[in-house]
Amino acid sequence: MLNWNKINTVLLDMDGTLLDLNFDNHFWLEFVPQRYAQKNQLSLAEAKQLLQPLFKSMEGRLEWYCLDYWSQQLNLDIANLKAEISGLIDVLPHVTEFLTALQQTNKTVLLVTNAHPDSLSLKMEKTCLQPFFKQIICSHDFGFAKEHQPFWEAFQAQQGFTEQATLMVDDSLSVLRAAQSFGIAHLININKPDSQKAANFINEFPAITDFREIMPPSVN
Repeated sequence: MLNWNKINTVLLDMDGTLLDLNFDNHFWLEFVPQRYAQKNQLSLAEAKQLLQPLFKSMEGRLEWYCLDYWSQQLNLDIANLKAEISGLIDVLPHVTEFLTALQQTNKTVLLVTNAHPDSLSLKMEKTCLQPFFKQIICSHDFGFAKEHQPFWEAFQAQQGFTEQATLMVDDSLSVLRAAQSFGIAHLININKPDSQKAANFINEFPAITDFREIMPPSVN
């Protein structure tokens, strides 16, 4: 699936790629509606009915990933709510093996995430993955989500990577489409981002269930 000899830079998404999306799905689809219902004297069903279209309307925009935005919109302390259930944060199977193998290569490995800085800090604290990356790139620093070309333009200007020698692994098809439009040559989709759900059927990009399928060759 991959010719590692042609890859110099590896861009890895966080949520749903390295980390189990079960945490985020449970948080936004169940835990936030529960707390919103309690605060506003609503039933859980009523809260979900109100919140789901609101969430849907912001998908792909930087605000969708912004904890400050949702704290203001919902009058809830979203960062603290995430911390309350941080025990659900988990690394997907074989991620650590893959990152360890990458450390043995000469590739530049970058974490590239849309996650809000508060969420990013919490998840790095819980998973201890930070040492595996040369740098952590947060789209909030550029003012555009990864779904949009201005992010890629600013990111490339900062990092100076060669598009034809770059691999992007992400669970989001819209992000992969944006990366493809920008010229990233090697694109891989994670088709089982949530350990509690079945794998997605993906035919638009090469797709893997876990990182054993694209493990870099051993240097030994």
